[in-house]
Amino acid sequence: MSTFENLLKLTKKLRGPNGCPWDQAQTFESLVKDFHEEADELSEAIKNKDMDNLEEEIGDVCFNLALIMQIGIDEKLFTPESIFERIEKKIIARHTWVFGDDKVETAEEALELWKKNKARLKKRRL
Repeated sequence: MSTFENLLKLTKKLRGPNGCPWDQAQTFESLVKDFHEEADELSEAIKNKDMDNLEEEIGDVCFNLALIMQIGIDEKLFTPESIFERIEKKIIARHTWVFGDDKVETAEEALELWKKNKARLKKRRL
């Protein structure tokens, strides 16, 4: 079964001692342009309803994310577990109508409450 974990193993090998010189040379900064290009291609596939290309573009974005993550892992800035734990906590904290006592009926109400929760949590963090 292919997973994001397998993709991280692939990026680790690519950046490793016997890996690819291009992948080894990448930095957070050098990947910004590539990430934007892949995200734009994903957006185009969605906008054009190009479902044949959508899967490929999702994969390209995921690979770019995995490569960015691997750089941070290599530099001991974070771990995959810390990244996913942090986003899980954030998503749960912002969905108070799913994981808390708030109530919403529509997507618009959910978005409004999401924005309020986001602002409240960011203020608390500062």
